[in-house]
Formats: sequence, structure tokens, C-alpha cells
Amino acid sequence: MSRPPGSPASWASCRLHRATLVIAKLDRLARNVHFVAGLMESGVEFGAADNPHANKLTIHILVAMVEHEAEMISGRTKAALAAAKKRGVTLGGFRGKVPTAKHRALSEAALRRKVDSRAADLAPAIKELQAAGATSLRAIAAGLNEKAIPTARGSGTWSAVQVARVLERL
Repeated sequence: MSRPPGSPASWASCRLHRATLVIAKLDRLARNVHFVAGLMESGVEFGAADNPHANKLTIHILVAMVEHEAEMISGRTKAALAAAKKRGVTLGGFRGKVPTAKHRALSEAALRRKVDSRAADLAPAIKELQAAGATSLRAIAAGLNEKAIPTARGSGTWSAVQVARVLERL
């Protein structure tokens, strides 16, 4: 299923195919008693691999405990963040546009120069593909893949989005 297991659409799919919804851990399904009660009322058969013999009563009790635990964790986290903020700690991490850990040491200007240089190196190959008739981003990406030109991160597979980003820099 492409939908998350907790969505009503996936419940409908389970009912349609008469399938049992299997969850690895009950606390990963939901941390809300109301939600799990709705799942039970929807007519979907489900089970948790971490507690395969649980009945409805057991499931309700376990979910109530999980819900309470989530509330306790949330309260402790909020209190700790408030205390840290009161002490003057800057909350949150670096939110720049650094793509990988290896680039974190580079200054933003140095990173920009490096990325611009890479785009300039790719320009002749892209222009050659465009001259050969590759007009769409997908066609250019396919051409770069055929030429075995590695991406910036070395994945080897170009996408239309990556080509668009390179063209923005040219």
C-alpha cells in the first residue's frame, strides 16, 4: 500500500481486499485511543507483531498507556526547551543550504563558488545535448546518464530537477 497504514483510505483498501492490517509495533500505529477505536469500529482486521495475541481490551489499555506516555514525553520536552531558552541557549540547528556534512566546514561563499564551478564544467556537455535535440530536462538528464557523467554527489543518476538546478546556475 502506498498510503500510510493509519489513513482511512488504507482501511478501505483492507476491507476491499479482505486483508489484515499488520503493524510492527502497536505504539507506531497511533498514540491516540480515539484513533484506534475508530480503526476497530471501521471493520478492519488488524494486528500488531509485537503483541500478536492482544484482544480489543488489551489493545485499548496499551494504546491508553502509549497515549499517556506521549503526553508525558511532550511535557518534559517542552519544559526542557523552555529552561534551555531561559538560559539563553540558541535552539535549532543550522538551516543553510549545505547539501552534505562534508561541506559544512566550507563557507557559504566557497560552497557557492564550488557549485557554480561544477555547473560551468557541465555547460559544454549540456549544450552538446541540446544541440543534438535534447530539449526537455528529462532528455538532458538521460543524455548525461548515457555519457556516464556523475552527479555532484556521485549517485550517477541524473534527474530533471538536478538538470534544472544546473541550468539555473548557468
